[in-house]
Amino acid sequence: FVNIGFGNFINSSQIVSIAEQISAPMKRMVEQMARSKGSAVDATQGEKQISHSYWKRSFGFSSALTPETLTARCNLT
Repeated sequence: FVNIGFGNFINSSQIVSIAEQISAPMKRMVEQMARSKGSAVDATQGEKQISHSYWKRSFGFSSALTPETLTARCNLT
């Protein structure tokens, strides 16, 4: 498990991708996923959303940490 910020943890072996949350299409995709499937978790605690990661089975989470920080914490470098 890896800390994704503010005491939230995820299973790092299930992560498929980590992307920077800067583009409008990425933001729309996250919102659509949350509305249609209820399969998005907001782990930002009100902070600016900086990255979004996807797990197997089309599940995602948003984090206030940078993709570089999440990658380092998952030992994916």
